[in-house]
Amino acid sequence: MNHADSSSSSASLQDRQAQAVLAITVGETAGIGPEISIRAAWALRHQVRAVLIGDAAFLAMLAEQIDPTIKLMATSLQALRLQGLPQFGRDMIAVIDCPVLEPVQAGQLNVRNARSVLQTLDIAVEGCSKGWFQAMVTAPLQKSTINDAGIKFSGHTEYLAEKCQVEQVVMMLAGPTTQVLPNGQEYMLRVALATTHLPLQQVAAALTQRSLQTTLAILHQDLREKFGIAQPRILVTGLNPHAGEGGYLGREEMDVIHPVLAAAQATGMQVRGPFPADTLFQPKYLAEADCVLAMYHDQGLPVLKFATFGRGVNITLGLPLIRTSVDHGTALDLARQGLGKADVSSMQQAMLIAAQMVVARRNRTTS
Repeated sequence: MNHADSSSSSASLQDRQAQAVLAITVGETAGIGPEISIRAAWALRHQVRAVLIGDAAFLAMLAEQIDPTIKLMATSLQALRLQGLPQFGRDMIAVIDCPVLEPVQAGQLNVRNARSVLQTLDIAVEGCSKGWFQAMVTAPLQKSTINDAGIKFSGHTEYLAEKCQVEQVVMMLAGPTTQVLPNGQEYMLRVALATTHLPLQQVAAALTQRSLQTTLAILHQDLREKFGIAQPRILVTGLNPHAGEGGYLGREEMDVIHPVLAAAQATGMQVRGPFPADTLFQPKYLAEADCVLAMYHDQGLPVLKFATFGRGVNITLGLPLIRTSVDHGTALDLARQGLGKADVSSMQQAMLIAAQMVVARRNRTTS
């Protein structure tokens, strides 16, 4: 994987990151999303320009409880559409008001507030398309509540793909690990998925040559354009144990994965595999790669979430915009216990990676 580049702390890069305006959707209001959004935006206010999207009155009350010195400046969506994003200083966090219908109770889901959660996503997408924001960062939401409200919803990734009218997107998780490469350097682990939120029994049927070709193309392109990696190196897992054991444990490797990788290699793409997933995630292999492509959700993500220890970031590739997110859920139980229980690390990392991607994309388009 790419080394954790010490140059990312340089003044010039920090200056460029600090110009990135990020839309932060605060997620399920009854969960930890609003708290970690406020805490991360305030902690990083000199490194990125965060704009929270959520119920302004609720966020102001929460900010007062977290730290009375936190200053919020609210505006409406109507004002934003008429006048654009207002100027705000480094010691203030802008908020776009997206009101909930009923008062929020920590840890208590309310289906009547579900539509306002989706509206925050709609505002962020609109703002990215109109240039108000350079990227969006999403706090966790509660899928069950949105579905209970009568809205078919399987997750951020699928919703944003439909909103942006994109046929296929790729879910990637990334994060700095505590492991080191053989040369003693830390690295950024990136794991992308060939399939996302599917029951396990549906994965093999969903894994077609066409879908895998598209996934590889999206992954390769965004590693170049949004991460600034000139020649991405991608390792690919098999689907079955031992990568199919020559067909004895399944033929997906022979019938689907091998042909797709051979075609990609013929175009000059640096992609290798399929490898047995149980032995691939070792520093000696990861040192030779920028990303691992796993075949399904629980094949690659448990490894990443263990290795990154709460600093993992969910990234949606293939969208016309940059979108990152935390790698955890709404944690209603923690929200119920009161403020100060939730770990803000993943949200901070999501904001920093989004800002880094903005810089990489700008460099790519101006070079």
